[in-house]
Parts: sequence; structure tokens; C-alpha cells
Amino acid sequence: MSPRQNWWNCSVADVISHLGSNEEGLSQQEAQQRLHNYGFNRLPEAKQRSWLNRLLAQFNNALIYVLIVSASITALLQHWLDTTVILGVVIINAVIGLIQEGKAEKALNAIRALLSPQALVRRNSETHIIEAAELVPGDIVQLQPGDKIPADLRLLKVRELHIDEAILTGESQAVVKSDQPDTVAAPLAERFSMAYSGTLVTSGTGVGIVTSTGANTEIGRISGLIGEVKSISTPLLRQVARFAGWLSAITILLAAATFCFGWLGRNYSATDMFIAAVGLAVAAIPEGLPAILTITLAIGVQRMANRHAIIRQLPAVETLGSVTVICSDKTGTLTRNEMTVTDVVLREEAYPVSGVGYEPKGNIGQSGVQVNGGAYPDLDLMMSACLLCNDATLQQNNQHWQISGDPTEAALITLAYKYGLISDTEKAEKPRLDEIPFASEYRFMATLHHDHHGHYFAIVKGAPEQIIEMCNQQRLNGEDQPFEPDWWLNQANELASNGKRVLAIAYLNFTTKPSALALDDISQGLTMVGLVGMVDPPRPEAIRAVAMAQSAGIQVKMITGDHTATAAAIGRQMQIGLDTDPVTGSDLEQLSDQALQQLAHERDVFARTSPEHKLKLVQALQAQGHVVAMTGDGVNDAPALKRAEVGIAMGCKGTEAAKQASRVVLADDNFASIVDAVEEGRVVYDNLKKAIMFILPTSGGEALSILAAIALGVVLPITPVQILWINMVTAVTLAMTLGFEPAESDVMKRPPRKPDAPLLSKLLIWRTCFVSILMVVTSFGMYLWYNQTGHGLNESRTIAVNVLVFCEIFYLLNTRVMQRHALSWSSLTSNIYLWYAIGILFLLQMAFTYSSYFQYLFQTSGLTLISWLHIISSTLLFFIIIEIEKYLLRRFTLTIVP
Repeated sequence: MSPRQNWWNCSVADVISHLGSNEEGLSQQEAQQRLHNYGFNRLPEAKQRSWLNRLLAQFNNALIYVLIVSASITALLQHWLDTTVILGVVIINAVIGLIQEGKAEKALNAIRALLSPQALVRRNSETHIIEAAELVPGDIVQLQPGDKIPADLRLLKVRELHIDEAILTGESQAVVKSDQPDTVAAPLAERFSMAYSGTLVTSGTGVGIVTSTGANTEIGRISGLIGEVKSISTPLLRQVARFAGWLSAITILLAAATFCFGWLGRNYSATDMFIAAVGLAVAAIPEGLPAILTITLAIGVQRMANRHAIIRQLPAVETLGSVTVICSDKTGTLTRNEMTVTDVVLREEAYPVSGVGYEPKGNIGQSGVQVNGGAYPDLDLMMSACLLCNDATLQQNNQHWQISGDPTEAALITLAYKYGLISDTEKAEKPRLDEIPFASEYRFMATLHHDHHGHYFAIVKGAPEQIIEMCNQQRLNGEDQPFEPDWWLNQANELASNGKRVLAIAYLNFTTKPSALALDDISQGLTMVGLVGMVDPPRPEAIRAVAMAQSAGIQVKMITGDHTATAAAIGRQMQIGLDTDPVTGSDLEQLSDQALQQLAHERDVFARTSPEHKLKLVQALQAQGHVVAMTGDGVNDAPALKRAEVGIAMGCKGTEAAKQASRVVLADDNFASIVDAVEEGRVVYDNLKKAIMFILPTSGGEALSILAAIALGVVLPITPVQILWINMVTAVTLAMTLGFEPAESDVMKRPPRKPDAPLLSKLLIWRTCFVSILMVVTSFGMYLWYNQTGHGLNESRTIAVNVLVFCEIFYLLNTRVMQRHALSWSSLTSNIYLWYAIGILFLLQMAFTYSSYFQYLFQTSGLTLISWLHIISSTLLFFIIIEIEKYLLRRFTLTIVP
């Protein structure tokens, strides 16, 4: 027995025969044998790593390597305070990573929770309630409203069976099921003869035969996809890993070369040169950088939370800023997931309808002018029919409008409410006597009413082509007129071509009181009242957000399981894919990998897609060099959410599986929040670049000071312990303030940075070299001047340390604005934390210089007022020179830019 076949294409008899079953069900003995052969109807458990293995994996990171090396060096120097601080950062980082680990396993567990716990099954010609895990292929399962489908079923019998398949297809409408075979090429959303595990029966009843269980079900295949998909590293982590590798290698080579040069070329002792080499390594490795990166990302997390984007994995903060493509689901993400009537077409006039969702606010009429009930008899009849031939309810609960029943019928109630009718009043005046429920065989619903004045009439609503065949008259200006079927058919086709769902409404007057409502009574002779067109409307704020993303150079692609016409219509409203037709999932299956990559880059709207298609599109875009953000809310989105650099799940309507597979969860299910998060991501990256631009020249200046001293054959101007002091106090004060920098004015006017762009841009490399040399000239120059004019070694070194620290204070002001001038009121007042940090650092330096404990620990000496004037004047000159350099770059060249 094959675990996977095109069951939807087989007849009922063929399915039963192939599965070796019958409509009375399997025998208990046969069921037990099949359970032994096929296993339980469960998804396979993910292989769990031990907490120890997951903890150790957190240390396999280039950032952590740099921290561990720094901690080892400080321990070698017996600087236990620094060792403790650095190792504390390592441990905290590992704990955070451990908590965030195991997202794939959690996603699989979330999918398992979607499976039904029990099933109503026939065995031995009797009906039993059994654990769904015990279902086997060939079992006969009965379905009722509210049931969760326990396994993949081929439907044998249906009666008005509607199933919500949104978790698999993304479609907002419940699917009308049938027991007739579908075409072999039918996509998942059009397999009307199948019921899939994890979906929900919204109305009607049915009987189905189990075709697949466990991992072989459709939801099981998605679970397998999540398990197979590997999350990829973010651009920042890849860049930092490369940078850390190069920096470590260069530092080791430079330290070794310095040791050899001083020992062999300058005749220093091996011990002295070892200390010098260690000092050089301490100076060159910016041990505060990983902590600053983590803190800056954490600040970004807080900012994004304030804008409704909850970050589940820290690197996703920065990655949002480098996104080049946003792949969005349609239903519930770009749209409201609330059906809304947009058009009412009568023979006399067509009425546009304003307002969205189930809240009855809006107008019916041209130019937003509300038409008045009573003055338009045809419209009065249409609105009354919308309420009477309707089984849904619409209620206001805590200022939110909630529906019970079919969303299409709820949209008709909202329409009537906008017109001013009241459901209870209308139903009391024209009570229902009988009904014919909607069924897929005849594609309409009919109700029988009377008006307390001896008049009896039926209202019929359904598919336009079906209702048109049943009509021989039409309503025009309150009177019955000869029917024009071609006109009505053209109107219905025009609405459908715009991606709208179309319903026709007609009525039939009875001359005598009918005993009941029969199909023969309404099969002909109806009078057409009108058509309604409805859509799941786009979110207005999402339209603006798409435009903002596109203006920022970010491509927006819509990938949905919905119909092609609907996808095209929403795409036009969202300004997505205007110049091209939608691509279907079946089109994608015919393409080679190279052709798929090209198509994924060029086209923007994809319809009738499966989970595999979404995953392939994300992979194809990544192969083109894009950084992809994928949004979604269903189980069907989970594999692509996990694969994308930034998976973004809907927090309100999203499934738990989608949330666990994602890196970002939107608290308000609003596409606009994605663009807000992208903006914050770009700010975070800017601030990271500023932090790097600030820290590297400091390390470079310290390292060059040691190299200059060895080259000139003089005593080291700064000791390794003093270097650690500078790095520590500036990292925890000055550098950290850069994480709070606000957005620059052009942050969302730039194109996305290239994913392969190096972390060290031309500007950053130039600025690092230029400022490092300038720091050496300033601090080493002051050290030589004091040392050669009779001041002691400790005093000269104290001067050098304070010059470096004050150079960093002034350089921080330079760095906050990369290329524009720093001395503007808005720049100086936009970050209050800057001045707090400078004040704290000044107090620390006073303690470093004058405290007897610090003088003993760091070999420093107190300074005179004249010395402080020398320090301030030299570092102020340092600041002015950098501002001149920035002006010259702006004025004369465009080649050295980020």
C-alpha cells in the first residue's frame, strides 16, 4: 500500500478498494495489524540535544573567541577584575543563547499540538470514539461541525461540508468539500475531495477514509520540511566572524613580529619584550567590542518592542536593517482577514461601498454620500434580502465586532447595517418559515418568509451563473422587468476579474401559501435583484508601509495560496507586481533552479503556492544574494519562516508553529510594523558601525603607541594594565552611549546595504588609520615631551593615559555623526546618555589620577592644573583636525563613503 498517492484524483470505489477497506470500517484485528505496520498517527519526535550540548554550542562563536582570548590575557596579567568582567559577558551571552536555542524543536512541537486528540471512527460496523493516534490507513472517519481533522482523508460522503484550511493554504474562506474526484494536477487549495489533518470543520457533515497518517500527512510533510531546513547565519554574524578572524591573525603576527624585532633588533630582554607583546595584543584586540555589539542589539530589541515587533533572536535586530526583500503572505498580513462588501450592483445603478471589516461604518453610494433607505426600493429589497437569507450573526463585544458563522454572510450583515437596517427587526417583520441550506451540488441557499400581511416569498443567494439560469425577470425601479442575462453575466465577470467574490441575490413571490420550500419551487421563474462583490481588503496602513519599503529600495513580494485573480487584485491595490501577471505554484514546478532564481527576482506576486513553493522562493532569492524577510501566520509558512534570514510571524492570528519558527513576532499583526522594524534595524546597524568606528581607532592608537616606543627604543608610554583600564572604562561608558543614538534623517531614504558589503567600509578603514595615527601623535607626543622635560615616568604615563581618554571623549562627538559636522544643537542634545557617560568617565579619571589606591594599582601620579590645560588643549586640537578631515571629505571627494 503506497503511503502517498493522488487520492483526490481517484474515485470513491477505487480508494476504498486500494486501501482494502469498506464503508462499514476495518475489523479491530485488521486495524491492530495496520497500526503495527504503519505506526501511530503521530508526528515523529525531534531529536533533542542535551542542555549541556546546547550550552557548549553557545561558545562556538567568533565573538566569544575574542572575549575568551581577552580573558586569558587579563588572567595572565593577574588582572582578576577584568577577567571576571569579561568572563561574565561570556557566560551571560551563553545563557541567553541557551534560552533562545531549540526553535526548530519548538516549532515541531507546536505543529504536533494542531493534531486532533480523538476521532469518531467506524470499526466492526460500529461507531467508536478512539484516540486519533490509533488511526490507520483504511479507517472510516465521521466528521461533524467543530471537529479537527485527525488524519488525511479522502471524502466518501459530504453534506454541506465546509473546512477551514487556512493553516495549510492561507485562504481566508472555508472550502466547500465534495466527494467527486479532482484533476490530478489540482493544487492543495483545490483538492475539494480531500480533508487534511489539522484543519477544522466549520459546518456540515461528512465521512472520509484515512489515506495517510503521521509523517505521511500533509501537515507531517511540513513538519519534515521544518526539521530539514537549516537556519542561516545573519549578515552581521558572518561579517563579525570574518572580522574577528582577520583581527586575531593580524594581532598574533604583529605581536610576534614586535617581540622578534625588540629582542633581536633592539636588544631588549625576552621578558621585557614578552610583556610588550602582551600589551600590544591587549591594545589591538578590542575586548569591549562584543559586549558593545550585544548591548546595542539589546537596545534595538527594546525600541522594536515599543513599535510592536517582538525579537526572539538577538541578531535579527541588525538583520532587519539589511533586508533587501520582504516576502509576505496575503491573508491576515497584507489584508485584514475580514470579508467586506465593496460593490452593490443593481440594474438601475451600481453602488460603491466604503468602510472595511465587520465594523458597520461606511457609506453606500457615489462619492461617499450615504443613500437614504426608502427612496431606493430596489436597494431596500437588496439590503433586506442580505439579512433574511443569512445564518451568520454579528455582535459588538468590547468595541470589537465579532462574527459567528460564515465570513461571507457576516459581510452581508455588515452591509445591511451600513444601510441602517437592524437584523432582529427585519427578521421579526419577515420571519423565516423554511430554508434550503447551501450545498455544492446546486450552489445556492434559499429561505422562505412571510410579512404578516399574507405575502409569502423566497429569497435565493448563490453563485451568479447559477442564479442567472434560474431567473426570467429582473428588478428595476421597484418593478419586475424582462430579464437581461448577458448584462448580469458581464457585470459578474467584471467584478470577478478584479479578484472579488461575487454573490447574486434573487427572489420569488408566491401567490398561495406554500407548505414548505422545495427545490422545484425555485428552480425557475426568479426575479434578479442584484449582485454583491466582496473582498478581504488590504490594510490601509499596509499599503503605506509597502510604499515606504519600496522607497527604501526593498522589494516586496506577495506569496499566497489564494486564487490568481484575488492575488492580482490585492497586488494592484498594494502596488505590488503592477506590470506583470501572478506566477502560480504549478508554473514554479516547471522551472530549473536557474530559471526559478531569475523569476523570483523579477516577479512579485505568486499565487496558489504550497509550503514547498514558499521555501523554494526564499532559497532562490537568497541564491541571488538577497537578504530575505518572510512573513506569515500559518503552519504552511513555517518552513520558509525558518529558512529566511528574518522570519516574521503574526502574533495575534498566527499559529504557534509559525511563531516558534520565526525570529520576529508582530504584536499587532500589522505589516506596517515590519517597516518600522526595518527602520529600527537600520538605526541599529548605523549605531554598530559608529561603535566600531569609535573602538577601533582607540585600539589602533594604543597599539601604535607601543610599536612607536619599541621602534624608537624608549620605555613603553602606557603599560598593559593601563591599556586595560582605558579599554574597560571607555567601553562601559562612552561606547555604550552609541547604542542610544536616534535615527539619522536619511535612514529610510537609502537603498539597503549590500549583503556582501564588508563590515569595514572604505570610510571606516580610512577613519581608523587616520584617527589612530592622530591619537599616537597626540598621546605619545605628550608623553615624550613630559618625559624629556624632567617629569617622572609615572607622571608622563598618567599624562599619556588621560590624553588618550580625552581624545576618545572628543572623538565620540565626531563619531556620532559620521560625515556631517558634530557641533550642531540637535546633535549635541539628541542623546542625553552621552553627557551622563562623559560625566562618569571624568570622575573615573579623577580617581585614576588622584586616588592613592589607583596610583598604587596603575602606577599613576597626580597632575597639576597646567598639565590639565595641556591635556585639554592638545585633545581639542585633535577634535578640530578630525572635523576638518570630515569637511574635506564632504567637499572634495565621494570615493570614501560607507
